[in-house]
Amino acid sequence: MLKRLTLMLALLTSPVHADVADVVADHILPGYAAFAQATADLDLQAAASCDPDTLRPAFQTAFDAWMAVQHLHLGPVEEAGRGLAIVFWPDPKGLGRKAQLALVQGDPAKLTPEAFADQSVAARGLTGLERLLYPTGPWPADTCPLIRATAADLARLAAEVQGGWTSGFADQLLTAGAPGNTRYLSEAEARQALFTVLVTGLAQLHDQRLGRPMGTFDRPTPERAEAVASGRSLRNVRLSLQALRALTESLTEAAPLTQAALDHAVTLTETLNDPVFAGTATPSGRLKVEVLQQAVEQARLAVLAEIGPALGVGLGFNALDGD
Repeated sequence: MLKRLTLMLALLTSPVHADVADVVADHILPGYAAFAQATADLDLQAAASCDPDTLRPAFQTAFDAWMAVQHLHLGPVEEAGRGLAIVFWPDPKGLGRKAQLALVQGDPAKLTPEAFADQSVAARGLTGLERLLYPTGPWPADTCPLIRATAADLARLAAEVQGGWTSGFADQLLTAGAPGNTRYLSEAEARQALFTVLVTGLAQLHDQRLGRPMGTFDRPTPERAEAVASGRSLRNVRLSLQALRALTESLTEAAPLTQAALDHAVTLTETLNDPVFAGTATPSGRLKVEVLQQAVEQARLAVLAEIGPALGVGLGFNALDGD
Protein backbone atom coordinates (compact mmCIF):
# COMPACT_ATOMS: atom_id res chain seq x y z
CA MET A 1 0.00 0.00 0.00
CA LEU A 2 2.82 2.42 0.90
CA LYS A 3 4.53 1.77 -2.42
CA ARG A 4 1.24 2.41 -4.26
CA LEU A 5 0.72 5.72 -2.46
CA THR A 6 4.31 6.75 -3.14
CA LEU A 7 3.84 6.01 -6.83
CA MET A 8 0.61 8.00 -6.89
CA LEU A 9 2.26 11.04 -5.29
CA ALA A 10 5.18 10.86 -7.68
CA LEU A 11 2.84 10.77 -10.65
CA LEU A 12 0.83 13.72 -9.42
CA THR A 13 3.91 15.89 -8.97
CA SER A 14 5.68 15.01 -12.21
CA PRO A 15 4.49 16.14 -15.65
CA VAL A 16 2.92 13.58 -17.97
CA HIS A 17 3.62 14.31 -21.58
CA ALA A 18 0.41 14.91 -23.50
CA ASP A 19 0.99 14.18 -27.16
CA VAL A 20 -2.06 15.44 -28.99
CA ALA A 21 -0.31 14.74 -32.29
CA ASP A 22 0.08 11.06 -31.38
CA VAL A 23 -3.59 10.81 -30.44
CA VAL A 24 -4.60 12.27 -33.78
CA ALA A 25 -2.15 10.28 -35.89
CA ASP A 26 -2.27 6.93 -34.10
CA HIS A 27 -5.78 6.80 -32.66
CA ILE A 28 -8.30 9.17 -34.21
CA LEU A 29 -7.47 9.26 -37.92
CA PRO A 30 -6.84 5.50 -38.31
CA GLY A 31 -9.98 4.76 -36.31
CA TYR A 32 -12.24 6.88 -38.46
CA ALA A 33 -10.58 5.61 -41.64
CA ALA A 34 -11.33 2.04 -40.58
CA PHE A 35 -14.93 2.94 -39.77
CA ALA A 36 -15.39 4.65 -43.14
CA GLN A 37 -13.96 1.61 -44.93
CA ALA A 38 -16.08 -0.86 -42.98
CA THR A 39 -19.29 1.05 -43.68
CA ALA A 40 -18.38 1.44 -47.35
CA ASP A 41 -17.91 -2.33 -47.55
CA LEU A 42 -21.25 -2.87 -45.84
CA ASP A 43 -22.95 -0.50 -48.28
CA LEU A 44 -21.39 -2.33 -51.22
CA GLN A 45 -22.59 -5.68 -49.93
CA ALA A 46 -26.09 -4.34 -49.25
CA ALA A 47 -26.31 -3.10 -52.81
CA ALA A 48 -25.57 -6.64 -53.99
CA SER A 49 -27.80 -8.51 -51.53
CA CYS A 50 -30.34 -7.61 -48.85
CA ASP A 51 -30.18 -11.04 -47.24
CA PRO A 52 -29.66 -10.53 -43.49
CA ASP A 53 -27.53 -13.64 -43.13
CA THR A 54 -25.23 -12.36 -45.85
CA LEU A 55 -24.94 -8.87 -44.39
CA ARG A 56 -24.48 -9.73 -40.73
CA PRO A 57 -20.70 -10.28 -40.85
CA ALA A 58 -20.16 -6.91 -42.53
CA PHE A 59 -22.52 -5.30 -40.03
CA GLN A 60 -20.54 -6.76 -37.13
CA THR A 61 -17.29 -5.51 -38.64
CA ALA A 62 -18.73 -2.02 -39.04
CA PHE A 63 -19.99 -2.00 -35.45
CA ASP A 64 -16.56 -3.14 -34.25
CA ALA A 65 -14.99 -0.25 -36.14
CA TRP A 66 -17.46 2.20 -34.60
CA MET A 67 -16.62 1.03 -31.11
CA ALA A 68 -13.00 2.02 -31.74
CA VAL A 69 -14.04 5.67 -32.18
CA GLN A 70 -17.47 6.03 -30.55
CA HIS A 71 -15.97 7.69 -27.47
CA LEU A 72 -14.63 10.61 -29.55
CA HIS A 73 -17.42 13.07 -28.82
CA LEU A 74 -15.81 16.04 -30.52
CA GLY A 75 -15.49 17.51 -33.95
CA PRO A 76 -17.34 16.38 -37.07
CA VAL A 77 -19.24 13.52 -35.42
CA GLU A 78 -20.97 16.03 -33.14
CA GLU A 79 -22.05 18.22 -36.05
CA ALA A 80 -25.45 17.84 -37.72
CA GLY A 81 -26.38 15.07 -35.29
CA ARG A 82 -24.10 12.57 -37.01
CA GLY A 83 -23.23 10.67 -33.84
CA LEU A 84 -26.89 10.10 -32.97
CA ALA A 85 -27.63 9.07 -36.54
CA ILE A 86 -24.84 6.48 -36.43
CA VAL A 87 -26.04 4.94 -33.15
CA PHE A 88 -29.30 6.03 -31.56
CA TRP A 89 -29.19 4.36 -28.17
CA PRO A 90 -30.73 4.24 -25.68
CA ASP A 91 -34.18 4.34 -27.24
CA PRO A 92 -36.55 3.61 -24.33
CA LYS A 93 -39.67 4.68 -26.24
CA GLY A 94 -38.94 2.53 -29.28
CA LEU A 95 -38.84 5.54 -31.58
CA GLY A 96 -36.52 3.79 -34.02
CA ARG A 97 -38.80 0.89 -34.85
CA LYS A 98 -41.83 3.19 -35.11
CA ALA A 99 -40.01 5.40 -37.59
CA GLN A 100 -38.80 2.39 -39.56
CA LEU A 101 -42.30 0.93 -39.74
CA ALA A 102 -43.50 4.18 -41.28
CA LEU A 103 -40.65 4.11 -43.80
CA VAL A 104 -41.18 0.46 -44.74
CA GLN A 105 -44.86 1.07 -45.45
CA GLY A 106 -44.58 4.65 -46.66
CA ASP A 107 -43.48 6.65 -49.69
CA PRO A 108 -40.43 5.06 -51.39
CA ALA A 109 -39.20 8.56 -52.22
CA LYS A 110 -38.21 8.95 -48.58
CA LEU A 111 -35.56 6.28 -49.10
CA THR A 112 -33.59 8.24 -51.67
CA PRO A 113 -30.22 9.39 -50.32
CA GLU A 114 -31.25 13.03 -50.10
CA ALA A 115 -34.57 12.34 -48.38
CA PHE A 116 -33.30 9.61 -46.09
CA ALA A 117 -30.68 11.96 -44.64
CA ASP A 118 -33.57 14.02 -43.28
CA GLN A 119 -35.36 11.11 -41.63
CA SER A 120 -35.37 10.59 -37.86
CA VAL A 121 -31.95 9.71 -36.45
CA ALA A 122 -33.73 6.96 -34.48
CA ALA A 123 -34.44 5.07 -37.72
CA ARG A 124 -30.95 5.24 -39.14
CA GLY A 125 -27.41 4.00 -38.54
CA LEU A 126 -26.16 0.85 -36.91
CA THR A 127 -29.12 0.57 -34.55
CA GLY A 128 -31.52 0.89 -37.48
CA LEU A 129 -29.64 -1.80 -39.39
CA GLU A 130 -29.58 -4.07 -36.35
CA ARG A 131 -33.38 -4.11 -36.19
CA LEU A 132 -33.51 -4.99 -39.89
CA LEU A 133 -30.77 -7.63 -39.90
CA TYR A 134 -31.69 -9.21 -36.56
CA PRO A 135 -35.48 -8.87 -36.52
CA THR A 136 -37.31 -9.81 -33.34
CA GLY A 137 -40.56 -10.17 -35.27
CA PRO A 138 -41.91 -9.97 -38.82
CA TRP A 139 -41.91 -6.71 -40.76
CA PRO A 140 -45.13 -5.76 -42.57
CA ALA A 141 -43.40 -5.16 -45.91
CA ASP A 142 -40.17 -5.83 -47.77
CA THR A 143 -37.25 -4.33 -45.86
CA CYS A 144 -34.72 -4.53 -48.69
CA PRO A 145 -35.12 -0.89 -49.82
CA LEU A 146 -34.77 0.32 -46.24
CA ILE A 147 -31.72 -1.87 -45.62
CA ARG A 148 -30.02 -0.42 -48.70
CA ALA A 149 -30.98 3.15 -47.82
CA THR A 150 -29.72 2.73 -44.25
CA ALA A 151 -26.43 1.17 -45.31
CA ALA A 152 -25.80 3.91 -47.87
CA ASP A 153 -26.65 6.63 -45.37
CA LEU A 154 -24.34 5.09 -42.76
CA ALA A 155 -21.46 4.97 -45.25
CA ARG A 156 -22.11 8.62 -46.12
CA LEU A 157 -22.06 9.65 -42.47
CA ALA A 158 -18.81 7.78 -41.83
CA ALA A 159 -17.19 9.35 -44.88
CA GLU A 160 -18.31 12.82 -43.78
CA VAL A 161 -16.87 12.36 -40.32
CA GLN A 162 -13.58 11.09 -41.67
CA GLY A 163 -13.47 13.93 -44.20
CA GLY A 164 -14.18 16.46 -41.51
CA TRP A 165 -11.18 15.31 -39.56
CA THR A 166 -8.77 15.12 -42.49
CA SER A 167 -9.89 18.38 -44.07
CA GLY A 168 -9.68 20.67 -41.08
CA PHE A 169 -10.62 19.50 -37.63
CA ALA A 170 -7.41 17.56 -37.03
CA ASP A 171 -5.46 20.72 -37.82
CA GLN A 172 -7.56 22.68 -35.34
CA LEU A 173 -6.69 20.23 -32.60
CA LEU A 174 -3.02 20.13 -33.59
CA THR A 175 -2.62 23.91 -33.79
CA ALA A 176 -4.38 24.71 -30.52
CA GLY A 177 -3.31 28.15 -29.32
CA ALA A 178 -1.98 29.26 -32.70
CA PRO A 179 -3.11 32.57 -34.21
CA GLY A 180 -6.37 32.14 -36.07
CA ASN A 181 -7.44 29.00 -34.23
CA THR A 182 -10.78 30.02 -32.77
CA ARG A 183 -11.80 26.51 -31.74
CA TYR A 184 -8.97 25.74 -29.32
CA LEU A 185 -7.49 28.93 -27.90
CA SER A 186 -4.67 27.16 -26.05
CA GLU A 187 -2.88 23.84 -25.93
CA ALA A 188 -4.55 23.26 -22.57
CA GLU A 189 -7.94 23.35 -24.28
CA ALA A 190 -6.87 20.58 -26.65
CA ARG A 191 -5.65 18.49 -23.72
CA GLN A 192 -8.91 19.23 -21.92
CA ALA A 193 -10.94 18.01 -24.89
CA LEU A 194 -9.11 14.69 -25.03
CA PHE A 195 -9.24 14.27 -21.26
CA THR A 196 -12.98 14.89 -21.44
CA VAL A 197 -13.31 12.19 -24.08
CA LEU A 198 -11.51 9.71 -21.85
CA VAL A 199 -13.54 10.40 -18.73
CA THR A 200 -16.81 10.58 -20.67
CA GLY A 201 -16.18 7.20 -22.27
CA LEU A 202 -15.72 5.53 -18.90
CA ALA A 203 -18.75 7.29 -17.44
CA GLN A 204 -20.89 6.11 -20.35
CA LEU A 205 -19.69 2.55 -19.86
CA HIS A 206 -20.48 2.65 -16.16
CA ASP A 207 -23.83 4.42 -16.32
CA GLN A 208 -25.30 3.20 -19.58
CA ARG A 209 -23.70 0.13 -21.12
CA LEU A 210 -23.50 -1.55 -17.71
CA GLY A 211 -25.95 0.44 -15.62
CA ARG A 212 -28.96 0.14 -17.92
CA PRO A 213 -29.10 -3.69 -18.08
CA MET A 214 -28.39 -3.92 -14.36
CA GLY A 215 -31.31 -1.72 -13.40
CA THR A 216 -31.85 -2.20 -9.68
CA PHE A 217 -31.43 -5.29 -7.54
CA ASP A 218 -35.20 -5.66 -7.23
CA ARG A 219 -35.84 -4.82 -10.85
CA PRO A 220 -33.04 -5.82 -13.21
CA THR A 221 -33.53 -4.81 -16.84
CA PRO A 222 -31.29 -6.95 -19.10
CA GLU A 223 -33.55 -6.16 -22.05
CA ARG A 224 -32.26 -2.57 -21.90
CA ALA A 225 -28.70 -3.57 -22.80
CA GLU A 226 -27.15 -2.16 -25.94
CA ALA A 227 -27.25 -4.26 -29.13
CA VAL A 228 -29.04 -7.21 -27.57
CA ALA A 229 -30.48 -8.45 -30.87
CA SER A 230 -27.04 -8.75 -32.47
CA GLY A 231 -25.50 -10.21 -29.32
CA ARG A 232 -23.00 -7.39 -28.88
CA SER A 233 -23.73 -6.01 -25.40
CA LEU A 234 -20.63 -7.35 -23.65
CA ARG A 235 -18.51 -7.10 -26.79
CA ASN A 236 -19.24 -3.38 -27.02
CA VAL A 237 -18.07 -2.91 -23.44
CA ARG A 238 -14.85 -4.78 -24.11
CA LEU A 239 -14.11 -2.94 -27.37
CA SER A 240 -14.84 0.40 -25.75
CA LEU A 241 -12.45 -0.35 -22.90
CA GLN A 242 -9.76 -1.39 -25.37
CA ALA A 243 -10.29 1.80 -27.36
CA LEU A 244 -9.99 3.93 -24.22
CA ARG A 245 -6.84 2.01 -23.29
CA ALA A 246 -5.40 2.82 -26.71
CA LEU A 247 -6.32 6.48 -26.29
CA THR A 248 -4.49 6.55 -22.95
CA GLU A 249 -1.37 5.07 -24.51
CA SER A 250 -1.32 7.74 -27.20
CA LEU A 251 -2.12 10.58 -24.83
CA THR A 252 0.45 9.98 -22.11
CA GLU A 253 4.00 8.78 -21.75
CA ALA A 254 3.21 6.87 -18.58
CA ALA A 255 -0.07 6.21 -16.82
CA PRO A 256 0.53 2.86 -15.09
CA LEU A 257 -2.36 3.05 -12.64
CA THR A 258 -4.87 3.93 -15.34
CA GLN A 259 -3.56 1.35 -17.75
CA ALA A 260 -3.53 -1.37 -15.10
CA ALA A 261 -7.10 -0.51 -14.12
CA LEU A 262 -8.23 -0.63 -17.75
CA ASP A 263 -6.39 -3.92 -18.31
CA HIS A 264 -8.17 -5.38 -15.29
CA ALA A 265 -11.56 -4.29 -16.61
CA VAL A 266 -10.80 -5.77 -20.04
CA THR A 267 -9.79 -9.07 -18.43
CA LEU A 268 -13.11 -9.17 -16.59
CA THR A 269 -14.99 -8.79 -19.88
CA GLU A 270 -12.99 -11.66 -21.34
CA THR A 271 -13.91 -14.00 -18.49
CA LEU A 272 -17.56 -12.94 -18.22
CA ASN A 273 -19.67 -15.43 -20.15
CA ASP A 274 -22.74 -13.24 -20.52
CA PRO A 275 -22.90 -11.76 -24.06
CA VAL A 276 -26.11 -9.74 -23.59
CA PHE A 277 -26.05 -9.36 -19.80
CA ALA A 278 -28.95 -11.76 -19.37
CA GLY A 279 -27.30 -12.81 -16.11
CA THR A 280 -28.22 -9.51 -14.50
CA ALA A 281 -31.66 -11.05 -13.92
CA THR A 282 -30.12 -13.37 -11.30
CA PRO A 283 -28.29 -12.38 -8.09
CA SER A 284 -25.12 -14.26 -9.03
CA GLY A 285 -25.09 -12.94 -12.58
CA ARG A 286 -25.73 -9.41 -11.39
CA LEU A 287 -22.82 -9.66 -8.97
CA LYS A 288 -20.44 -10.45 -11.83
CA VAL A 289 -21.57 -7.43 -13.80
CA GLU A 290 -21.34 -5.28 -10.67
CA VAL A 291 -17.71 -6.35 -10.29
CA LEU A 292 -17.07 -5.23 -13.88
CA GLN A 293 -18.90 -1.97 -13.29
CA GLN A 294 -16.78 -1.31 -10.20
CA ALA A 295 -13.63 -1.98 -12.22
CA VAL A 296 -14.74 0.60 -14.79
CA GLU A 297 -15.30 3.10 -11.99
CA GLN A 298 -11.85 2.39 -10.59
CA ALA A 299 -10.40 3.10 -14.02
CA ARG A 300 -12.27 6.40 -14.15
CA LEU A 301 -10.97 7.37 -10.72
CA ALA A 302 -7.45 6.47 -11.81
CA VAL A 303 -7.81 8.76 -14.83
CA LEU A 304 -8.98 11.60 -12.61
CA ALA A 305 -6.20 11.11 -10.06
CA GLU A 306 -3.32 10.24 -12.35
CA ILE A 307 -3.84 11.86 -15.72
CA GLY A 308 -5.96 14.93 -15.04
CA PRO A 309 -3.62 16.73 -12.63
CA ALA A 310 -0.56 15.80 -14.65
CA LEU A 311 -2.09 17.30 -17.77
CA GLY A 312 -3.19 20.34 -15.85
CA VAL A 313 -6.86 19.74 -16.60
CA GLY A 314 -9.91 18.75 -14.59
CA LEU A 315 -13.64 18.25 -14.69
CA GLY A 316 -15.28 21.61 -15.05
CA PHE A 317 -18.14 20.10 -17.07
CA ASN A 318 -20.80 17.43 -17.14
CA ALA A 319 -18.87 14.30 -18.11
CA LEU A 320 -21.53 13.26 -20.62
CA ASP A 321 -21.77 16.60 -22.38
CA GLY A 322 -18.85 16.01 -24.77
CA ASP A 323 -16.43 18.85 -25.48
